[in-house]
Amino acid sequence: MDRNQLLEFLEDYTLKYNRPEFIENDPIQIPHQFSAKEDIEIAGFLAASIAWGQRPVIIRNTNRLMEMMDYAPADFVRNCSDTDLQVFDTFKHRTFQAVDMQFFISSLQNIYLNFGGLEKVFENGFTTNAKTALIEFNTLFNSISHLKRSEKHLSNPAKNSAAKRLNMYLRWMVRKDDSGVDFGIWRNISPNKLMLPLDVHTSRIGRSLGLLLRKQNDWKAVTEITESLRSFDPNDPVKYDFALFGFGVNEKKQ
Repeated sequence: MDRNQLLEFLEDYTLKYNRPEFIENDPIQIPHQFSAKEDIEIAGFLAASIAWGQRPVIIRNTNRLMEMMDYAPADFVRNCSDTDLQVFDTFKHRTFQAVDMQFFISSLQNIYLNFGGLEKVFENGFTTNAKTALIEFNTLFNSISHLKRSEKHLSNPAKNSAAKRLNMYLRWMVRKDDSGVDFGIWRNISPNKLMLPLDVHTSRIGRSLGLLLRKQNDWKAVTEITESLRSFDPNDPVKYDFALFGFGVNEKKQ
């Protein structure tokens, strides 16, 4: 496949999957239940945080989480007490347990009450680049009291993690087009600074297309494949996440 064919492939499959029907089977449907900005970004962050495993299970468990917060995630985060956090005592998603969710909610409360909210925190980090933004976010998020075990649920590129779920969340919040899938509610971060959410699907298709040579799925691989995609669209490289992920999940393996 030459460069022109590769561009055609990427554009065609992006158009195929970057459409409202994509929402129906993806965790992004959780924040799409809300209209207020802080509800969207908090619901989206929590959905992305447990987005591993089978998508129907992710969606079911995140809907349960929204129910536990009375479908008012921003109000719950801003106003919950230690007693209120007990509502999560029965929550579990794979290795993400009640104590982890209680920490996540408490850390989000700290961010919204003391640091201007998720958008402001990420916006400050992105004045440098995505890697710096994610590392600084990690430091702030883990700055309140917590069990060491909970740190594994927030990936950190300082440890060469691909940080797939955080990069996916940033795509949801930052990208804006006419498809109605991504929200684009964070206007002060440029889409050209985003990094590809690299997982088993996007990495496999990326390698088969020659977009990625590195064998490990780590931050170095994220940088490599994002730079490859940036050569096709320097302004919005991660729009091709739809093509790589959609093809990887739904099409016959090459």
